Amino acid sequence: MAQQGTSAAELDDMNATDLEAKLREAKEELFNLRFQAATGQLESHGRLRHVKKDIARIYTVVRERELGIRTTPGSEEKA
Repeated sequence: MAQQGTSAAELDDMNATDLEAKLREAKEELFNLRFQAATGQLESHGRLRHVKKDIARIYTVVRERELGIRTTPGSEEKA
């Protein structure tokens, strides 16, 4: 579990299905980390912060795509 956070650039390359899967995975990890924290078994408290920020980044990319600020991969028009 020495995984670093996901960058916005990496999220830009993912399609909607991949983002949804990544979000589900991050939420599951956050739940497990919170459970470990509650039972006193959490080793890395910094990981909680990284996972929360990853979730926020995913939501930001999804919302920006809805607003047309970011483009979905493969939908770019070439002039």
